[in-house]
Amino acid sequence: MKLSTKTIATLATAVTLSAASVNAFASIGRTAKPFGLQGLTTTAKITRQVAYNPSIVSSLSAVDSSAKTEIEKLRAMAAKLRQEASELEGQQASERSQAVETEFDKFDTNKDGELSLEELKAALEKTFKLNVPEDKLQRLMDDFDTSGDGKLQKDEYVSIGLFRNRLDSIAYEERQQELDAQKEAQKEAEVAQLMELVNDEEPSSRDKIVSVLPYLFPLMDGISFGKFLLEGNESNPLVATLALMYTLYKSVPLGGFLAFFALSTLSSNLSTNRLVRFNMQQAILLDIALFFPGLLATLVTAASPGLGLTIPPMIGELSSDAVFVALVVTLGYAAVSSLLGVTPDKIPFISDSVSNRVPTADMIQFIDPTTGEPFFKNDNKNPGDGDDEKNKSQ
Repeated sequence: MKLSTKTIATLATAVTLSAASVNAFASIGRTAKPFGLQGLTTTAKITRQVAYNPSIVSSLSAVDSSAKTEIEKLRAMAAKLRQEASELEGQQASERSQAVETEFDKFDTNKDGELSLEELKAALEKTFKLNVPEDKLQRLMDDFDTSGDGKLQKDEYVSIGLFRNRLDSIAYEERQQELDAQKEAQKEAEVAQLMELVNDEEPSSRDKIVSVLPYLFPLMDGISFGKFLLEGNESNPLVATLALMYTLYKSVPLGGFLAFFALSTLSSNLSTNRLVRFNMQQAILLDIALFFPGLLATLVTAASPGLGLTIPPMIGELSSDAVFVALVVTLGYAAVSSLLGVTPDKIPFISDSVSNRVPTADMIQFIDPTTGEPFFKNDNKNPGDGDDEKNKSQ
């Protein structure tokens, strides 16, 4: 009966375990000690029997010797089984090698000791009735042609079955690549549609005019700082116009809150031209900046009596006039720049913050929700480069 390598290895393991078990039981028999009072009594009896019965000692020695002999037999049997397993494995490897060589010679039609692309294709067609495309056939050849000579030698040939498996793997990889390419193209198309919604074009004449209107918000809230300059000049048409606008602004309940809410909402609409959105955000921050001079004046006025200080009224008037003049100059710069179509981004501190809030189209990054990675990665360009380049061109 011919046993397989696995069967022989299993028998060898079983024999080894049997030898170990016999050895273990023999050791237990020699070293086991009874416990308790009864154990002590038994031990005493055995001692007396051994002392007075030499035959018992002889019997125990015979058992020990027999166990050792059995262990040695089992070990020898295990060694023999391992040797047979090794020989069988070598024989099977030799048979596989012979089968591969025979298969190679079968497909080597011109008997030159090499398989060319044509011979490999013919072998696949004959064995599996496959019509393999040239590109896949070349990939298959490249995978196994370790020498790089464009042909398969006997030491590079594996088996026709493994070639078939590799072809299936190549086909699966190509299908996956095709599916990934389709998904990527779909994502790019979706992002392109979103990018079309971002209005980052040159502002039209209408956009330029509309972009100036948000600055009326901080101007209305800052008129209170110019009361000392505006009083007595009511006959001036410009001052009269400001007074009328201020009256209407204050007549609207919660006018300041409504203006803030409207500008914040409209500036988030990406379809609105960026110049308009930029000025909306900048007008909001300028209005917020007006809060600090008023707060400082209130704190100084409240702390002066406690500190025993008397602030001349002239200082308060000059401070208020300075805030109003700075506001008018800032709004004038922003208005003129906007009418010229240039983004007014040179106001210290405020413009930098607005630029981060209102990015250009090339600064907007869409994130893939499935991976958390951006759809388009541009490592060679800093986020602010697009805005700088645009300003330079303008």
